[in-house]
Amino acid sequence: MQRGKISFGKIQLKVNKAPAEPNPNEAAKEDDAKESPETSGSGGGFKKMDKQQMIRQIEDVAEDLESQHLKEVMGISGFGRKAAKVFDINEQIEKARITRPGLDKKKEESKVEEEDKEAGEEGDVIGPLPPAAAADNDNSTKETSKGEDSDEDSSDEDSDDEQSLVKRIPYTHEVQMQHGSRAVLALAGDPSGARLVSGSIDYDMCFWDFAGMDSGMRSFRQLQPCENHPIRSLQYSVTGDMILVISGNAQAKVLDRDGFEKLECCKGDQYISDMSRTKGHVAQLTSGCWHPFNREQFLTAALDGTLRIWQGLKAKEQVQVIKTRAQGGLRTNAASCNFNRDATLIAAGCVDGSIQTWDTRKMYVNTTHCVRDAHQKGSEITSIVFSYMGQQLATRSNDETMKLWDLRQFKQPLHTWTNLFSRYDTTDCCFSPDDRILVTGESLPKGQTEANLYFYSTKSYDEVQRIPVSNSHVVKTLWHPKLNQLFVSCGNGTIKCYYDEQRSIRGAKLCVVKTHRKRQPMEMVGVSQIITPHALPLFRQEKSRTSRKRMEKARLDPVKSKRPDLPITSGQGGRVASSGGTLSSYVIRNLGLSKRVDDDQDPREAILKYAKDAAENPYWIAPAYKQTQPKAIFSEKLPGDEPATKKPKTEADK
Repeated sequence: MQRGKISFGKIQLKVNKAPAEPNPNEAAKEDDAKESPETSGSGGGFKKMDKQQMIRQIEDVAEDLESQHLKEVMGISGFGRKAAKVFDINEQIEKARITRPGLDKKKEESKVEEEDKEAGEEGDVIGPLPPAAAADNDNSTKETSKGEDSDEDSSDEDSDDEQSLVKRIPYTHEVQMQHGSRAVLALAGDPSGARLVSGSIDYDMCFWDFAGMDSGMRSFRQLQPCENHPIRSLQYSVTGDMILVISGNAQAKVLDRDGFEKLECCKGDQYISDMSRTKGHVAQLTSGCWHPFNREQFLTAALDGTLRIWQGLKAKEQVQVIKTRAQGGLRTNAASCNFNRDATLIAAGCVDGSIQTWDTRKMYVNTTHCVRDAHQKGSEITSIVFSYMGQQLATRSNDETMKLWDLRQFKQPLHTWTNLFSRYDTTDCCFSPDDRILVTGESLPKGQTEANLYFYSTKSYDEVQRIPVSNSHVVKTLWHPKLNQLFVSCGNGTIKCYYDEQRSIRGAKLCVVKTHRKRQPMEMVGVSQIITPHALPLFRQEKSRTSRKRMEKARLDPVKSKRPDLPITSGQGGRVASSGGTLSSYVIRNLGLSKRVDDDQDPREAILKYAKDAAENPYWIAPAYKQTQPKAIFSEKLPGDEPATKKPKTEADK
């Protein structure tokens, strides 16, 4: 296929020249142009040139570019070549002499040459640098300076890092909430930061609403969801509309936001040896948690050696059963369990001191990670927590240690903190929202007056801060990522909230500014009274009395005070006292009899009084049988000589 040839004209850079002073380079350029053969009018195409001519043209283009840069530096030329002004150094000098007399021409020329040199050294960069480029330039200079004296600055950076970590801890202000008198074992915060729930060893569960509380810090609801079982763990779902309740019972419960029950898990058959064939747990629950992003799935662990995954609120059976195994393949119990942030791993801390994890994308037959000697054997791992980034894992145990693990190197811990005494099997630890600090509490050791809350750096492993909390044990710690507030539950039934006035938002800050207003018994309204001593009774006004006298007068009025019926002064029978003390007097008085019957006299004598009147004027029985009653035949006395009638024999006589 034949294509048409693409032709080009002669490429030249058009730059306006000053007519006052011709440039010798431009004259040479015109001579070269005359000597060089021109291109054909319509055919186009380049023709052969000498090497010297090509070199001259390239040098001319470079000189034109330098002159253009110089014009932009001097502020003469605008953007684009069409709007460029004619540049003449002599005219500029003359203008400068007029405006500033006494200026030497040599100084002006030297300044122009220096600016030209600087422009040539800097290359194409003209004018002030933009902010991003200036910042990069400053950073590059700082990096070079840091590289020269890195040894001196390393210690300063460490100290600055520790000071910045201390500033990140919100503990400048403190608020106390009273749950009860027993140890608070469970603590959970709403994801939005609006509410807090707490569970205690005395079976009570309290709801705290920050928007509705005042400075008194009283809970708005208290209930016992699991009857006579202590509350071991509480957690809000990812949407905050449901609460998972883990108690000393074998059945976990799910409550809604206001405390009404929505689900109770099934209980398994304790006579079946294979725990995977039962419908639920058969022993006491130890721990539980919600799925990170599935609002209807949660995980529970119990002393029957299993972890169970439950799905949905309608189905009351578990979806999956995970068995925890000891060193020799025997059964061991899980004391704590948790999901990682993306729900790809399930981790369990067992009673035998081992940490076992399972991948949720695979079968739960074999473990993904298993560290047998993670903690001392026989001491419970009371808490197992993943970091927010998901690469680190922290465990807290009753062997007075807390360890930090890296999931990429899971054989040995990154660091171990010791001398952390713990009495409760629900003592936990938590990460700060930026994963730079690890927080845990201690139980009150013997001979110590206050229990402390410890803050450790996850990079340098040093103790950043220590806060004395209470004269009792520290059980639960919760660092809310949205509120940036610390909630700590204690063994004496108190919950302490630590916050920073500058760095924390909402939460307890909403409550401390509100004061409790007492309800007034009545409102006193002053009314001016006109005293008219000689007014008629119809228009006479009562004298103004105080509220106390008015209340006393209304109290004496049975209608205004709504006085109930007075009790019976004598006799029995309830409300028949108005008609007499006995039932007979009540019947008599309500039969329409006009004569009053005294209750004090004998009833037989009162009735016999009317015997003669009843015989002469029958009122009850005789008129009723007047039409049907036959004539009465009474027995007559027999003469004395006649024998009595023979008594017939009965079966008893025989």
